[in-house]
Amino acid sequence: MSTSNTFSMLFLVNPKKVICDQVIIYVRITVNSRRATVSTRRKIPLHLWDANKKRARGNSTEAKQLNQYLDLVQSRLFQCYQDLVFKGKKVTAKLIKAVYLGEDENSKTFTNLIDYHSRKIENTLASGSVRNFGVTEGYIKKFLDKERKTTDVYLKELDYKFLCDFENFLLEYYPKKHPRAISHNTAMKHIQRLRKMVTLAYNMEWIDKDPFRRWKNTFEKREREFLSANELSNLETYQFPLERLERVRDLFVFSCYTGISYVDVMKLTLNNISMGIDGNNWIITKRQKTKTPIKVPLLEPALELIKKYGNHPMTMITGTLLPVITNEKLNVYLKEVAILCGIKKNLTFHMARHTFATTVTLSNGVPIETVSKLLGHTKIATTQIYARVLENKVSQDMNALREVLKRKNNPGNMDQKNSI
Repeated sequence: MSTSNTFSMLFLVNPKKVICDQVIIYVRITVNSRRATVSTRRKIPLHLWDANKKRARGNSTEAKQLNQYLDLVQSRLFQCYQDLVFKGKKVTAKLIKAVYLGEDENSKTFTNLIDYHSRKIENTLASGSVRNFGVTEGYIKKFLDKERKTTDVYLKELDYKFLCDFENFLLEYYPKKHPRAISHNTAMKHIQRLRKMVTLAYNMEWIDKDPFRRWKNTFEKREREFLSANELSNLETYQFPLERLERVRDLFVFSCYTGISYVDVMKLTLNNISMGIDGNNWIITKRQKTKTPIKVPLLEPALELIKKYGNHPMTMITGTLLPVITNEKLNVYLKEVAILCGIKKNLTFHMARHTFATTVTLSNGVPIETVSKLLGHTKIATTQIYARVLENKVSQDMNALREVLKRKNNPGNMDQKNSI
């Protein structure tokens, strides 16, 4: 692109806008006969302004400091012009003004990014995911306030050190009403969400470099708990003294035999039950999290629970298959359920999904491809998280191996059988 532009700057004041004998100094930028005016945010008594030299009159300290500042403004504006020419952009007076004031695309701030990203995901992600991004945004603002002593930063200020400092802040932060600081994996999830926002900014060319290009998220492997066959059986047969605990147990058991998550269980109605290709009842719905269709044949325990609550007052009011309880209350009541049933694990509703994947399906010989389909996973790699080998399966396999080795180590027995 041609760079033959006519470029000039001129400092001026408006004598008609005198306030308390003070006037604001402006700079007029002209490119190819088109103008843009920028305030220098400096004032001067009108009688001290030299209209010919376009500077302050006199040799006083105040005059010298003001003139030095105007020289700096002139230098910065010229630098903005040169940068635009070097980048091959079409130079205009308004663009130079925008770059100088930090209003161009390369001077977007973190607040600009958060606002844009929030609008973008509002109608594309599940409400839970939107809420999680909101939590991450809150931690970013706390970090800027406590560590950087500011409320906002330019995106171009993001670098590898910023990420390291944010990670350290998260790992040392104690959320209210929490007994300990944020865990390593939770911190990584927040940084993962930050990365998605920054990647969006990079793809929109709001930043020239991706600060995450050398960053690698490191997640600690955690064993996901589930109920064993004995624990599940004890839970199913326990007689609870309170009806609310029985309802909570039933919801948990239903998920253990269907693998359906809390949010999806709460939305099930009779319309979600259809006759499958095998002539049995199936639950057909979509996962709210991924919008993936799921089709689950109803096993007897789950079917019995649907019949149990068919005419229950709570389901009659809501029109759902099962009683509706908030996730918070459900998980609180599950702690009581665990104590009464003698379960020493940290019982949460999501553990039912793990139990379905391991104890109910995989340990009973259901192929992992089928389990992946039942859980509504889009990738089989996700299902492999649940594909743990249970102790009884290890025992069976090792006993079979013992028999094989025993036969190999006692060839005499085989020879004796052959001679007979």
